[in-house]
Amino acid sequence: MGPRKAGFFIISQLDTIIKNLELKQTDAVRGAQTKWNELYEQYYERHFVPGNKEMRRLSKFCILNTIMNKEELNHIRHTLSHLLASAIRELYPHAKPTLGPAIDTGFYYDFDFDGGDKPAPKDLQKIEQKMRELLKKWESMQREVVTDTQALAFFKNNPYKIEMITDIAKGGSPITFYHSGASGDTLTTENALFTDLCEGGHVETPNKELREVAFKLDRIAGAYWRGDENNTMLTRIYGLAFENKDALVTYETNLEEAKKRDHRKLGKELDLFTFSELVGPGLPLWTPRGSILRHELDTYIWELRKKHGYTRVAIPHITKKDLYVTSGHWEKFADELFKVATREGKEYALKPMNCPHHTQIFARKPHSYREMPQRYAETTMVYRDEQSGELGGLTRVLSITQDDSHVFCRSNQVKEEFNKIWDIVDTLYSTFNFKLRVRLSFHDPMTMEKYLGDTKVWGNSEKALKEIAIERKADYFEGIGEAAMYGPSAL
Repeated sequence: MGPRKAGFFIISQLDTIIKNLELKQTDAVRGAQTKWNELYEQYYERHFVPGNKEMRRLSKFCILNTIMNKEELNHIRHTLSHLLASAIRELYPHAKPTLGPAIDTGFYYDFDFDGGDKPAPKDLQKIEQKMRELLKKWESMQREVVTDTQALAFFKNNPYKIEMITDIAKGGSPITFYHSGASGDTLTTENALFTDLCEGGHVETPNKELREVAFKLDRIAGAYWRGDENNTMLTRIYGLAFENKDALVTYETNLEEAKKRDHRKLGKELDLFTFSELVGPGLPLWTPRGSILRHELDTYIWELRKKHGYTRVAIPHITKKDLYVTSGHWEKFADELFKVATREGKEYALKPMNCPHHTQIFARKPHSYREMPQRYAETTMVYRDEQSGELGGLTRVLSITQDDSHVFCRSNQVKEEFNKIWDIVDTLYSTFNFKLRVRLSFHDPMTMEKYLGDTKVWGNSEKALKEIAIERKADYFEGIGEAAMYGPSAL
């Protein structure tokens, strides 16, 4: 069979192939299928091959298969989180399990060990061994819909589960248990080896489907219940899980290499920056050596800006509340602002971005269309009120240094100005041998209430960005729903 005939044969069989794949889907995938079909049809003409029905079917098959593979791995990881919770209950009967989701590298589960011993890093191997022992008996994993009364009675000694059950009941969603135990039986709380409150996404026969999976417990950390620092501090146990041993070894090898290049390690060894408990976490202090490096980088960036006609501006690091109320930032980002009350009772905030300030520089006087574009730029700090548990090195801080710019131009100048900005970014990163993959952050048409402006303006802006990416032969992808409230962007 030649390649042309083979291609037509594959396409002719797609309906059967897709149907068979869909039959193998678990509850979680089936539940998302309707939404998937809607989104696929909505964006096909824009992202794939307009008018070509055969390619439409082929691309849909490939994407669906990829989604299902990822979903299958997530179900494996989620099942392992339940296995971890079961092992902990065996070894630490006083422990109260809370939540245990799948994550990109494996899984975790949060526990409250109040009232008894809690595991240390040296105990991870013992817990992992218990997981492997229990797995041999986990022949089946079954779902049961229960009433809130049944659920509350079963978890009467676990305040965390009670809180979740109450929330689920208020929301009107079904309350589901997942039971693990012997195959051939209808599992219930009476005969299951382990029962947990969960909405689903697991493998059906753990002892078979997890046989070839490579997993290991990784580390122990602290985490607030539901991410709220006002709540109880829980013990979080992380686990790694991959399709096979080779994938796990590759991940661990890459992780070790990354640790050698960790900026926190290099920053200390090279004496570039430091942190002080008195100043506070997330507030880096730059040493003389580090400040030289920052100055040289900023000087180079300004050389690139000058070539494209940017002018320097400077703004204060604080503003009245009124500015952000007018711009819309106060309503949408009030919780992320550092707020300052004056002795006169006025409310101010440390700036989390520079855009509103720069607009006020532009608005200081009328501008003729002949004066367009106006290009403002500065290197400055902005401030975000991040939770302490989210802070880490220079990657998540309270004070961020930005080399920021804003261009005010006519609509027929947008493409040219964007290309200039792209040139600056491309030149800067290529100087340091970074290869860029561009994320086009677009709006979500299903939730227009989140954005300023109308669909026509957004559509034109996004079309222009995509045309620029294509013309520049950039390695790009689209992030639907990732745009800021005021416009799309290329990141």
